[in-house]
Amino acid sequence: MTQRLTDPGSSPDPEPSPSPADSAPFNEQVAYELQKRTLKMAHAPGKTTGECPKGLSSKEGTKATCTTTYEGLKVQWKVTVGDKAAWSFSGDYVTFDATPSTGIITRDGVARLLFGNFSPEYVLCNNIPKATLAPLNVASKYSCEPVYKGDKPHGYGTPVRATEDGPRSY
Repeated sequence: MTQRLTDPGSSPDPEPSPSPADSAPFNEQVAYELQKRTLKMAHAPGKTTGECPKGLSSKEGTKATCTTTYEGLKVQWKVTVGDKAAWSFSGDYVTFDATPSTGIITRDGVARLLFGNFSPEYVLCNNIPKATLAPLNVASKYSCEPVYKGDKPHGYGTPVRATEDGPRSY
């Protein structure tokens, strides 16, 4: 493993910008929420876009495919609109499920995960790009080894996985 990662700092709480107005069409509201989920998956700030079909209905059972990008990487989301939320004060809030077609792994996201969970002196990886697409919830071709103060690297790492909640290493 030849890539040495340093601590990128505290975990970001990125939000896409700008957020749609409260009166924006339903498709724009869903696209914005999917951009937030894409940033969560990357676990690193970055430029995102989002698009859902114009005229996307908020009617229960409606299905659509929406697309987000993170730093130019495209993720398609299968969206199914649910029923109106029981706790909604306005009666306009509906639920939806969305499943991404692929995951995203970012170098900063992996570093943030490993430094945040293990507090190593540094981390060695096998050349994770700044951002890349990766299958969801399976071991990727990338692996990392946290190295603690006073220890020497062992030369093998733990596989990194892309999940909807950010990178994982196990």
